[in-house]
Amino acid sequence: MSAQHTPRRAAGTAAALGAALALTSCGGGTDAPVGEPDAPSEPVDLRMTVWTADETQLGLFQSIADDYVEQNPELVSGVTFETIPFEDYTTALTTQLAGGNAPDLAWIFESNAPEFVSSGALVDLRPLLDSTDGYELDDIVPSSLGLWEDGEGLYAYPFSNSPFAMFVNTDQVSAAGQPDPADLVESGDWTFDAARDISAATAEDTGKQGLVVRDFDYQAWENLATVWSGWGAAPWSADGTQCTLAEPEMVDAMTWIHDAAFKDEAMPGPGTTADFFAGDAAMTITQISRASSLDGSFDWDVVPMPAGPAGKQNVIGQAGIGVFAAGEHPDVAADFLAHFTSPENAEQLAAYFPPPRASLLNAETLAAANPSLSEEQLQAVVVEGVEEAVTKPAHKNFAKLSQTVRAELDALWTADADVEAVLTDTCSAIGPLLEE
Repeated sequence: MSAQHTPRRAAGTAAALGAALALTSCGGGTDAPVGEPDAPSEPVDLRMTVWTADETQLGLFQSIADDYVEQNPELVSGVTFETIPFEDYTTALTTQLAGGNAPDLAWIFESNAPEFVSSGALVDLRPLLDSTDGYELDDIVPSSLGLWEDGEGLYAYPFSNSPFAMFVNTDQVSAAGQPDPADLVESGDWTFDAARDISAATAEDTGKQGLVVRDFDYQAWENLATVWSGWGAAPWSADGTQCTLAEPEMVDAMTWIHDAAFKDEAMPGPGTTADFFAGDAAMTITQISRASSLDGSFDWDVVPMPAGPAGKQNVIGQAGIGVFAAGEHPDVAADFLAHFTSPENAEQLAAYFPPPRASLLNAETLAAANPSLSEEQLQAVVVEGVEEAVTKPAHKNFAKLSQTVRAELDALWTADADVEAVLTDTCSAIGPLLEE
């Protein structure tokens, strides 16, 4: 999946999101919790927007939904899963909201979580989930809920918690005479500097690319969180009010990234496309769910993220499922969400979306759903990768911030860029947006 957008599209998304959420809130958004649904006068149809078009995943969703329909014929006559392409997802969703055509449920990106949660557009799910027999809300890892909470309210369920990891083409690395990253993990020497050196040497030996931060492509800058977290860096303060892009930790991290691309030739430069899963690169940083893209054409391994100067930091990509207050049947939709994300169904969904439930975060359970990965890999990368993890950047004004940061960072992606100066200018540009 790609998060690439042109600046024009990003600006449009920012405006549309703010306007749509304001309209949705004024038109019925509420902090009021939903309870158990009363039977409507006749069974209703529910609609849930998603960004996956994978037929196997959609088939699983439909199977879970059909089971709910069978159990609750007085409430629902059917559930439809509407696929919106990933790159257009938030724009299309906000267009529906602004047009008074809100879906009953929707997937929501972690980057937009604060804006959706604070807008009043989503209903509070906590009372219903807490009172649903067998739901076991306290089984959900508390750290996974942070983006989706506001006070005591819980406004979405974090259905996907996919850790970022390092995939390694061990055929290429071995042929280049480079150390095996798995051995470096074992010895405690697995660092970003080691990954850079191995990648640069392997790229030189193969004529291919070294280390690829998947879906970054010098546009989706937020994906670099998988790297800068190792320096203890962040783009803004925890409360979202102060820019920290020009702090020493971020300057050092972005200098490392810049040099890896323009001096060490360990990373592909701007305009160069390399797909690790097609054998075009020695390593890639991406989510563990990408393992399904491997076809056995080369030997590979997956290892935890390397350590930076601040140590090893776990990073996850997260997505939530929320219920819109402006939907026609928020109480029925919330009841369906409780069914869709129950312990039993969360175990089924774990085949594609690492769950937030502590009871399912063990190598044995995950191995049954992920046959391409060993229990050892799942323990090191998924189970331990979700623990105390941070998410990619999120902010209540993220759409505007993302577009502005991307435009400012264009000046960074040249060989002679002054990293600190570019980051200082970027802070000046986003300061007013952080205060909105």
